[in-house]
Formats: sequence, C-alpha cells, structure tokens
Amino acid sequence: MKKICVVTGTRADYGLLQYLMKLIDNDKTLELQIIATGMHLSSDYGSTYKNIESDGFKINRKIEILSNSDSKISVSESVGLGVMGFAEAFLELNPNLVLVLGDRFEILSAVVPAMLNGFPIAHLHGGETTEGAYDEAIRHSITKMSHLHFVSNKTYRNRVLQLGENPSNIFISGGLGVDIISNTKLYNKKDLENDLNFEFRKKNLLITFHPETLDKDYGSNQLDQLLLALETLIDTQLLFTMPNADTGNKIIGKKIIRFAQNRSNAIVFTSLGQKRYLSCIKFVDAVVGNSSSGIAESPSFKKGSINIGDRQKGRLKASSVIDCDPDKDSIVKALNFLYSSTFKQRLKTVSNPYGEGGASKFIVDTIKKVNLDEILKKSFNDLPTINL
Repeated sequence: MKKICVVTGTRADYGLLQYLMKLIDNDKTLELQIIATGMHLSSDYGSTYKNIESDGFKINRKIEILSNSDSKISVSESVGLGVMGFAEAFLELNPNLVLVLGDRFEILSAVVPAMLNGFPIAHLHGGETTEGAYDEAIRHSITKMSHLHFVSNKTYRNRVLQLGENPSNIFISGGLGVDIISNTKLYNKKDLENDLNFEFRKKNLLITFHPETLDKDYGSNQLDQLLLALETLIDTQLLFTMPNADTGNKIIGKKIIRFAQNRSNAIVFTSLGQKRYLSCIKFVDAVVGNSSSGIAESPSFKKGSINIGDRQKGRLKASSVIDCDPDKDSIVKALNFLYSSTFKQRLKTVSNPYGEGGASKFIVDTIKKVNLDEILKKSFNDLPTINL
C-alpha cells in the first residue's frame, strides 16, 4: 500500500486538494496522510484545520510555523521552522510520496526536507507564472525538487520541460479548481444568503486582494486605488475575503476592514471556505482583485473577473478576465466594461484554459501506476540547441 502524504497550508490549497484527498482516502491501495500547517493553525485566519477535520479527514501532524508578524524576516523564519518540523514529521510518517500543490512558502518548507531525506515528491500546478509575487521563484524551485509533475495544460507542461524535467514524468491533468467545481454541490442563493447573513442584490462583486510581494509597499497603494474605485459604485453589494499570510498582509487586511466597517453594502470574511467561496462566484457578477481564483475558477461559471496589477501576470487567461492597471481610473473603466453588453455577450462563449474536470481521478490513477522505486535519481532533460 502506497502512503501518500498531502501537505496543506492554506484554505485555498485545501479547497483545491479536498476531492483529490477524498479519492486517495477511499482507494484501497493507497493510504492518505495529512500534514496541516501555516494559516490552517492560526486563529487569525479562521483556524481552518477544523474544516479539514469536519470533512472527515484525520490530520496526522500539525506543524506550527507562522509568527504574528508579516515582515520579510518572519516569512524566512517560518520557512526555517517548517523545514525542521517537516523533517521530523516525514521521518515519523515515512510516506512513499509527498504530494504538494502550488507555490507558497509553506510548501517550500515541506519540499526541502522531503527532497533531502529521499522522499519522492509529486507537484501539482507547476509551470505556471505569477510575475508580481515571489511565489514565482518558489514554484519553479519546487518543480526542480519534485519527481512527478501534474500540470493544468500543455503550455505549463512546456515550461516544466524548459526546467529540465523528464517528459515521461510530466502529466497534463487539468486544473484542480475546475475539478472541484464539477464535484461540489454548491449552495442555492437562499441557503447561501442565510449562511452568510448577507443579501445579494442586483449587482454584486466578490473582492479578493492579496499582497503583491514584489511591490515596494506590497500592493497597499494598489488596494487604495481599488477601494477608491469601489466607492464610485451605486447599489452594489461587496463581499471581501481577507488576504493570505504573505508579507504585508496585515496592512492590506486593516484597510479592507476599515473600508467595510461603515458601509452597509460591504461585508468581510476571514475565510469563506471552498464551498461558500465557489457558491459566491456563482451569484456575483465578477471576482475583483488579484487572486488566482479569478483566473482559474471564474471562467467555469462564465463569470467575469477584473485582474488588477502584476500579481497574476503571466498566467494563461480566458476571455472573461479583464486585466487592468492598479489605478482608480483603470479600475473604474474595467468595472464599466464588466457591465457592458459587449462583455456580457463575450461571456456566453468563454472557455476555461484549465480544463473541464477529471484532474483528481487522473492524478490518483497515475500515482497508482507509477513505479516510485527509482524515481529519486533525476537527469536534466536538455532541450534541442537553438543556434542564434
């Protein structure tokens, strides 16, 4: 029986991994192990490890790594704590495969000791780009330390190939976000409104804005411009989600709370959870901000998204994504276009570049078939030389 150790550090990655974890747990030839870390264990972010447990999963280890600070040095310290904690956990759990998703520092702290201690690593959603965040470098670093790669489309497979990975170990699975949508029974509007204590009106926006970690002020000024643009809207309900535990998240979070405090049309959630978040996308007009959900999930609902700044720059985007500069006038212009008849017509034919579902089953079936005995020894796969 193969022991598959899934590492999750945020509400976002757990939301994407949840169905995959269920399939692993239900498979008689696989044993699911779970390590929860990062935001899951912090009350500031909703203690979302409880959501994992309430979904019926057993968490094998909880590794505390976050501090109360959101400075650059605190993130470095968190990675250090994670490396030590994960090294001990992997030696105790002795998994046959460590499965990780994405590009965050919590995942980096897990992959380093897994690689150094000889545990094979499967990386999900490699090859993608986020030029406005240090996640870009983290993602590609994780790719180089991993042994199996499950990417969402051909473009991202080519990027992993560029990094020298063995083509026979790179699999196009499609995006997990699309998979979750097709395997989640979402709330109807009435039940969602009751659950959120919030009433949808004629116009509704879901705003998710995270720090832009390579920006000098971590995107604080960009958020100011977004909030100024939102002030111009009339009769529009605004649902905010709080930012991830990235450098600069505290100032971003305080500004969001301050903006919403005295506005009857605005509400802020520390953590909606995947089911409520996806249900909200279903009933709003667009996702606004700089979250990957506006890129990867919104198109499946044929809903628009306004992508602000450079945090998601470089990702493949559907025609439902409106890119705009991080200033008030550009954001207002994007909002006006969002509600235009031209854009509404465009939404009818939107296709999601991250697939149509089925990623989780494909990943499980592949993991079951792959021989992990000799996978640790990697050769760099050189691409054909181009004469310039």
